[in-house]
Amino acid sequence: MLRERNFVVVKTEQMQGLLLMVFTRKKHLLHLRDIEAEYTRTGLGGIWGNKGAVSIRMNIYGCSTVFLNSHLAAHDHMLDERVEDYQKIVQEHKYHVKARESIFNHDYVFWFGDLNFRLTGEATTTPEDIREEVKKDNLGELIQKDQLQLVMSQERAFNELTERLPAFPPTFKFEPGTQEYDMKRRPAWCDRILYRVSDRKYNNVKLFAKQNSYKSHPAFSISDHKPVSSEFNIKIFSDPSEKVVEFAPIDIWTIGREFTVKYTLPDGLDDAGSDWIGIYNSDFGSVEEYLGYEYTSRRKDEEQRRTFSLTFPDTLDLPEDPTQTYVLVYFQSTGTRGITGLAGMSDPFHVEHRAPSPSFNSVD
Repeated sequence: MLRERNFVVVKTEQMQGLLLMVFTRKKHLLHLRDIEAEYTRTGLGGIWGNKGAVSIRMNIYGCSTVFLNSHLAAHDHMLDERVEDYQKIVQEHKYHVKARESIFNHDYVFWFGDLNFRLTGEATTTPEDIREEVKKDNLGELIQKDQLQLVMSQERAFNELTERLPAFPPTFKFEPGTQEYDMKRRPAWCDRILYRVSDRKYNNVKLFAKQNSYKSHPAFSISDHKPVSSEFNIKIFSDPSEKVVEFAPIDIWTIGREFTVKYTLPDGLDDAGSDWIGIYNSDFGSVEEYLGYEYTSRRKDEEQRRTFSLTFPDTLDLPEDPTQTYVLVYFQSTGTRGITGLAGMSDPFHVEHRAPSPSFNSVD
């Protein structure tokens, strides 16, 4: 469904049960640079990845942004361990992009996941008490007991971030397949979405994020959690140093022959040493769906100082489909922890099979 709406998977990072996928509309692809994934284990003192965080950072039209999914220590009495998990993630989560090494060095931070914060008053507030308060829609009173709000106010954890108070019932713990709470545990708002906006200004432009929604989705019942979602509008600005690689037009790509493509690097964008060009179906749904690739050549054509050529081998096998078109995508890669950026895309083109060699019959 997302492919049909012209969305593309830009990057995926997984650590055991933690999964983070970033999608974008295809029209924005060439404005995503310095894409990097990172992870931090906090389970068993940092040995096991059942708890911790995965993240993906990137520049979006010049604004540095982090998306971080975390799973913190569970159970009501493990509040201090949740705080320690947070501090470990903040301290050890490091990127390799200059001046953006830490999470909070970025313009925008979106931190979400099963944070596992529960309600205070474990000895006096039973699961049944909480369920009754939810039935009475006394969410305002319940949220005052929320551990996350407590540690934020005490500046022990997450105080760098902002959260709109949940206006939906606690999202944990449900009997899977139902809308009923499991009374073996105390219901709580475990699943949260927080954000942070830098106070930096760029050319007198002040950044901001407008949170349009924050809600749970009780219809989903395959888990003992109910998922939550949030929609934001953010202020971005164009980076004047952002350059795009231009490909020479391709009429027909002939399968079974070597094929040379030409591309021009704009001033200010240089081959990073491990750049590559991939060939894709023009309706590709993920940057991982390349059909073939070649590392870029540094041989300059004589005619233009910034124009290069790259030859794909005759062994590249593409399906010949008259309804299918293909594109080339230029990737910048520093070779450091897989940092990449999409810097160019060709116009769509068709392919055809190489015509067979003529055969000759001898006549007596």
